[in-house]
Amino acid sequence: MSHGTSTLTRFGAVRQYPVDLAIVSIGAILAYVIATSFQEGSVLRLFVTFPLALFLPGYALIAVLFPATKRNAEGTASTGIETRSRGIGIVERLGLSLALSLAVVPMVAIALPFTPWGFNAISTAAALGVITVVLAQLGVVRRLRTPKAERFSVSPFASLSRLRRDESAVATASSIVLVLAVGLAVGALLLGFLVPMSTGGFSELALYSEDADGDLVAGEIDDEIAPGESISATVSIENQEGEETDYTVVVQEQRIEDGEVVERNQLDELETTLSDGTTGTGELSIAPTAGDGESVRISVLLFQGEPPEEPTNDNAEEDTYFWVTIEE
Repeated sequence: MSHGTSTLTRFGAVRQYPVDLAIVSIGAILAYVIATSFQEGSVLRLFVTFPLALFLPGYALIAVLFPATKRNAEGTASTGIETRSRGIGIVERLGLSLALSLAVVPMVAIALPFTPWGFNAISTAAALGVITVVLAQLGVVRRLRTPKAERFSVSPFASLSRLRRDESAVATASSIVLVLAVGLAVGALLLGFLVPMSTGGFSELALYSEDADGDLVAGEIDDEIAPGESISATVSIENQEGEETDYTVVVQEQRIEDGEVVERNQLDELETTLSDGTTGTGELSIAPTAGDGESVRISVLLFQGEPPEEPTNDNAEEDTYFWVTIEE
């Protein structure tokens, strides 16, 4: 008989396990698996990232803080004694879940860089998943220790019925407004995740030289060479345009008088194609044609696709330059 009683007891404990917290725990695990299995930019990944970051951790934390449900006015009035409710209803839980999730995520983002895992998509999804599951289990313990009459349980139809019977028009109106506000905020955030505003993308151009150890450094290109010598430099292009892009690099020797370019001489040209989010480098051998004692500006101009007939610093997508003097 003892074995049968033990089995029934365990079965009863399983039946009492809160359905909402079970869904939250399973949802957090599935969200982590999907977020780390699909490529960045996947629609499914964005869909699961939204609840993992903006709802599930907060709901699990609310379950720990408020294991009891909101007491109705009829119960307190019948006793003749005013009591303060230890719980909250489903509407308040939804609103606070969003607010607390928005508080949990920044703390995770601040803490992760100081851990061996660093701050990236995988570590963030794992941290939020673990936090959600742990808090949900603590919420289960807290809820099962609360008297059954006061214990919060998910029953949407019962909540709607109570809402219709509520004699307070103000409470009813505030509950409806809160639900609408939460829904509007959730919809706006989801829209922001799934349909981000176009920023137009950008490309970056940089120029480097090698130091004595062979490392690439910026700002140390030779500014004085002998006639007939050339300058070695490395040009770097970063593509953040959102798509594969063709680039052309034009190297010009420019003579400047009174702040105006009076003569241009093309020294080199490079072409390359870069995938979105990648960086490419190329070697330049710059041989100025200026005579002894002259100072000229070497401009490196970046264009998407074919350059115009007269490339200039003004019509280039990006440009950089340095000065060089020709001296014996």
